[in-house]
Amino acid sequence: MRLDKFLKTMNLMKRRTVANEAAGEGFITVNGRTAKPAYTLKAGDVLELDMWNFYKKIKVIQVPEKNSIPKKDLPLYIETLEYRAKTADDFSDFEDDEEL
Repeated sequence: MRLDKFLKTMNLMKRRTVANEAAGEGFITVNGRTAKPAYTLKAGDVLELDMWNFYKKIKVIQVPEKNSIPKKDLPLYIETLEYRAKTADDFSDFEDDEEL
């Protein structure tokens, strides 16, 4: 299954177009490498989503065959290894750059 379609199916992104743009802009890595939206996911892949308001690290347990998965079945497909919401402190580095 394509990366952008997987993110939509697993409810990690609201729309496939948003997932496509995020992957295209380099916010998503698979196994430590920047991945394109058309990357074909396999069981065992580790995804890192470094978005504007959160960071999430996920391990793919199994790739779904259907386009729709009930929320109760999500643990059969993905395991969240790490999650943290970003705070104002995470953006302080960018403010320092603007002063230069």
